[in-house]
Amino acid sequence: MKKYYLLPFAIITLLSCKKDGKYGINFEPIDVNYPVSTKGKVTDNYFGTKVADPYRWLEGIDNQATKDWVTAQNDLTFGYLKQIPFREKVAKRLNTLWNYERYSLPIVKGDKTYFFKNNGLQNQSVLYVQQGEETKVVFDPNELNADGTISISTYSFSKNGQYFGYGLAESGSDWQRIYVQDLVSGKTLADEIKWVKFSGISWSGNGFFYSRYPEPNEGQALSGTNEFHQVYFHEVGTKQENDALIFADRTNAKRNFYTSTTDDEQFLILNAVESTSGNALYFRDLTTEKSGFMPIYETFENDFKVIGNMNDKLLILTNHNAPMNRIIVIDTKNPAKKNWVELIAESGNVLQDAKIVGGRIIGKYLKNAVSQLKVFNVDGEFEQEIELPETYGTVGNFSGELNQLYFDFQSFIQPEGVYQCDISKKKKATIYKTPKVDFDAESYITHQVFYYSKDSTKVPMFVTYRKDLLQNGENPTWLYGYGGFNISITPTFSPEKAYFLEKGGVYAVANIRGGGEFGERWHKGGTVLNKQNVFDDFVAAAEFLIEKDYTSNQKIAIEGRSNGGLLVGACMTQRPDLFKVALPGVGVLDMLRFHKFTIGWAWTTDYGSSEDSTQFKYLYGYSPLHNIKKVAYPATLITTADHDDRVFPAHSFKFAATLQANQQGDSPILIRIDKNAGHGAGKPTSMKIAEATDKISFVLFNLNVGD
Repeated sequence: MKKYYLLPFAIITLLSCKKDGKYGINFEPIDVNYPVSTKGKVTDNYFGTKVADPYRWLEGIDNQATKDWVTAQNDLTFGYLKQIPFREKVAKRLNTLWNYERYSLPIVKGDKTYFFKNNGLQNQSVLYVQQGEETKVVFDPNELNADGTISISTYSFSKNGQYFGYGLAESGSDWQRIYVQDLVSGKTLADEIKWVKFSGISWSGNGFFYSRYPEPNEGQALSGTNEFHQVYFHEVGTKQENDALIFADRTNAKRNFYTSTTDDEQFLILNAVESTSGNALYFRDLTTEKSGFMPIYETFENDFKVIGNMNDKLLILTNHNAPMNRIIVIDTKNPAKKNWVELIAESGNVLQDAKIVGGRIIGKYLKNAVSQLKVFNVDGEFEQEIELPETYGTVGNFSGELNQLYFDFQSFIQPEGVYQCDISKKKKATIYKTPKVDFDAESYITHQVFYYSKDSTKVPMFVTYRKDLLQNGENPTWLYGYGGFNISITPTFSPEKAYFLEKGGVYAVANIRGGGEFGERWHKGGTVLNKQNVFDDFVAAAEFLIEKDYTSNQKIAIEGRSNGGLLVGACMTQRPDLFKVALPGVGVLDMLRFHKFTIGWAWTTDYGSSEDSTQFKYLYGYSPLHNIKKVAYPATLITTADHDDRVFPAHSFKFAATLQANQQGDSPILIRIDKNAGHGAGKPTSMKIAEATDKISFVLFNLNVGD
């Protein structure tokens, strides 16, 4: 998660046209001539098994040969896409669907309220402040460069409301630089903090804590392994070289350290992680002279998140002895495990998050992948469940001031809006800010269905479509999944998918194992030596949709991003007969080498490692790159970006080259490589629309669905 070259550019020709009677669109295949990807002779020996890696040279992303290959592949891909007859119509409609106002939750600081807003087609959202009737711009990242590829990656307001600390990321990279704006004078200060990655901004008095890596070697910023994460404190108005080192582990290079401060700034919380799940937890009382950290939990079997404090007691969300999560109270004067007290017990639904608002505890739960909000008093007693706007929807962020709770909510057919609720009263949430979008939500419906996987595990899936849909086995269907890292895939609005629905499509989201929809057991059921369960669940979802006459194997497109890119890569190589189109996005596709780049080492808890003999055998058995054969594969559009330093783009490069060399069918194998973009965070709106245009055009054209 090295060297060589490539030859000629692609030549694309449009064959003689034949019109489809229903749509009047030319659906004759567009002929493609793939660029020549030179094969090297690299071979690795894993416990006696020799594994060829002929495209290892594509890992050298800064080499001229790789750059030439990227150019040639993009020429092929964009040349193909330009010949899809309705692509411009798709772009025009998507611009309309995307053009709606988007708001963040309000942040109240005294008599001022701050919020982010995007007018619709702005590349990046803008920070505003409202004081009385006056609203003005505080910070507009769109002014930093013309193409919108500089984005705010993290931000935080100081407790007294004087400072706004923010991290800027360029071209979608995980690297960020932190700056400070004085909100009283409106001036950006000279402070600049470099080589920050995987860090928040945790204020304490006139400064903040942050985490960074040592400066990488020249040429290694986007590919080198991230090691020796350290915590520093920066005093506003000083230079970074004077920052105080707060915590460093000189022994365990592959541990990351994250800090936060409680709202009253009494406690500094330190989380230590070795992977994407499980953390050690420490704290430091900032009101005393003691500089060391006190341990609460020092191993990595469970997750702990401090949600706040009440005087000297910390409230912690954890799955310790509770796979569905619970809240415990730890007295900082006596933090030993024997003194932990349970405040809110584990229930039958996942407690995803919790916050203290107005002296109450707000718990965000997940029931069958659908959000719930519940209110508890400080003694952990249930008071009420907040009625949400729709049956199938997702609460994202939530926060509050006094008794006012704010939260955002969206569904598959309604975009994200901001709602408010007075939690001191039992009232339905009311609208604070909701957008108007040019989409007829009333014409569509979402159902939740349940199906059985290969091992008889019951799996939920959301299915959204027009209310007048005929289940005749002929509907174009877009099946999405993720299945990893305890991440739950819940109902969200997408202009891209709204467009697909308008074309008579069925949009299905399968809540497969590996995610967090049903707690830690569901997660572990799709990790390491159980990873095949994830692919089996996804295949079973497609088979269910066919069995129930939503669609057929000639009308299904599958999509997943990142770990979901692995999902698509594995499913299309295991069952190429089942899908017509495949969209693996920024995927982890080389399961033998993912841990050798950037932060990939942290994923071994979910995947295992090829450096373990048993795990190597299992990984080699499903690794998408290593299971490509000379068969007919679905029409495939691989997407990645040249600045993706989360999932190294060479995963996608090598997968594309190998697929192209082995494709036995007529369907195209294309790779679309964004320039000046990363894994997805901070991508400007214009680039999102451009990518969505190409994906939809590719899917509809290869499903023989016109515009």
